[in-house]
This record gives sequence, C-alpha cells and structure tokens, in this order.
Amino acid sequence: MSARDDILSAIRARRTVQRPHPPAYRAPEIAVDPIQHFADRATAQAAEVHLIESLDKVPAAVAEVLRAKNMAAAIHLPPDPHAQALTWSIETDGTPPGPNSAALSFAPFAVAETGTLVHASAAATPASWHFRPGLEIAIIEARNILPHLEDVLARLKRAGADARTINLVTGPSRTGDIEQTLELGAHGPKSLVILIVQG
Repeated sequence: MSARDDILSAIRARRTVQRPHPPAYRAPEIAVDPIQHFADRATAQAAEVHLIESLDKVPAAVAEVLRAKNMAAAIHLPPDPHAQALTWSIETDGTPPGPNSAALSFAPFAVAETGTLVHASAAATPASWHFRPGLEIAIIEARNILPHLEDVLARLKRAGADARTINLVTGPSRTGDIEQTLELGAHGPKSLVILIVQG
C-alpha cells in the first residue's frame, strides 16, 4: 500500500462528530422608546434631528432648516412621488444635487440601535442622492424606525424589495484618512438633518 493510500484510508476511517448548531442570534432589546433612542444615536453621530407632526409639515420644516443654515431657499427633490406630492413654498429642482446644494430624501426604514437611515435604491430613490449634496435632509416616518438592522432586513425581504444597493447612513460623511484628522463631507454630505414624521 502506498503512502497516498494510507492517507486516504485514514481519512475514510475518521469518524466526524456532528456538533450542535449554536442558538440563533437575537439582538438585545432596546430598553427605551426606539424613536428617542434613534434620535439620541443619530445626534451622537453629528446628525441634526427634528420631530414633526405630519408629512404636510415637511416643506415648512425644510424651509426652516435652510434658513437656520443661511442657505438659499431651494431644495433638490428626487423623482420620489412622496416628495412631488408635497406643497412647496421654496424653489424646487429635480436635477441631481451638487456639493453646495441641499437635497431631500425619504428613508424607507431606520435602525434605532445605531441611529442609522436605511436607503434601498430604486428609480424613484437613486443612491447618488446620498453622496452628492452638501446638505441632505432625510425624512423618516416614526413607525418605520425599527429596533435592529435584522428587523429592517426582514421587513425589506417581506416587502419583496429588489434594490441594487442598500445604503446605511449614520450621520454626515466623514473620514480620518488624511493625517488622522476628522474631515466631514469627504464622501458625501457634510451635514445631515433628519426629520422624523410622527403622524
């Protein structure tokens, strides 16, 4: 018998023991209100968070944000029916935003645990909208703030979402690559404002 046969014979004779599978992972429960937890986490990551009563209050809230930041009363709107259905008192632009522009986006879901917005790309919600503007104003409905990322992914799967990309946005864009100095706006918006719609 050759050395090769000895090795193969030893492998065949080896008995493998089936180990039990570990229990399925369950993220710890969030002890406080998920909406407040989300707002606290997002604020800790340099996002600005405001609560508004209903969707029809969005245009006034956007105008106030732009006024507070001393920006032009103009907003870039994605081809999202939610944005188009609102009544705007400021100038709107349907073209892609630039680095000195303010742009609106609607996040379908958010993660309370980390203060993260979850954007699933689609024709009406292009992924580029989260990388191009200097200021992103994101709208999230309070009922769509879920405790954990696993909850969001399960909801997207049940909804049959077929997104090419899913962008997770936690605060404005930043990097520490350049001499380990924190720089905002390196790969996307320098400022992120989140409007949580309660009703």
